[in-house]
Amino acid sequence: MKKALLALLVLTSVQQAWAQTAQTETLFSKKSVSTKIGAYGVPAANLTSIGNNFAVMTGGYGGVLVNRKWMFGAGAYSLANNITSTYAPSATTGYKQYLNFWYTGLAVEYTHNTDKLIHWTAGALVGGGAVSRRNKANFEWDDDDHGHYHSYDRSGLFVAEPFANIELNVTSYLRLDLGATYRLVQGSNTPNISNGDLSMASFHFGIKAGKF
Repeated sequence: MKKALLALLVLTSVQQAWAQTAQTETLFSKKSVSTKIGAYGVPAANLTSIGNNFAVMTGGYGGVLVNRKWMFGAGAYSLANNITSTYAPSATTGYKQYLNFWYTGLAVEYTHNTDKLIHWTAGALVGGGAVSRRNKANFEWDDDDHGHYHSYDRSGLFVAEPFANIELNVTSYLRLDLGATYRLVQGSNTPNISNGDLSMASFHFGIKAGKF
C-alpha cells in the first residue's frame, strides 16, 4: 500500500513538473509557459455578403484567458465598405443611399492544444446592434459641431455569431487566425432589408496578440 501511494505521489509530481515546463511551439522559438490567467485582443476582418453585395466587417474581440483555454470578453464589428441601397424612401429621392450595419456583444472562445504550432479554436459572439440607411450626400453638423450623415429606417437587432478558426503561433505573444463564422441576425424592420439579407457566413482573418 505504501509503495502504491509513493508511486502515485511520484507520478503526480512528474506530471506537475511537466505541466509547469510545457513548451509552446511557435514559428521562431519555443518558450516554457505556466500562465493560468492571461489576456488577448484580436483585431479582425470578416469578408461576407449582405443582400448579395460583397461586405467587409471590421472590428474584433478580446478578453481574459483562463487556464490557457477559455477566453471571456466582448467584441464588436461594423460595416467598413459602402454598399449602395436600392430601396431609397421617397423623402430622399434623387440621393444615393448606403447601408449602415454594426453589432457588439459578449464573446467566448475555447482554444484546443494551445501549445501546438497549429491548432483550432471555436467560440461565439452574442449581442445586439443596428441597421439603417444613410444619405451620403446629406452631411449634417449638429449643435456641438459634430458632423454626421443623416440616417433613415433604423432597426435594433439581435445578433449571434458562432465561429471556428485554425490558429498559427507566430511568437509567444502573437498568433494568426483563419476561419469561418456564421452571422445570425433577427429584428430588422428596415424596409426591404431583411434578416436574411444580414444573416450570412463569413471568412475570418484575425491577428491575436496578448499573453497566452
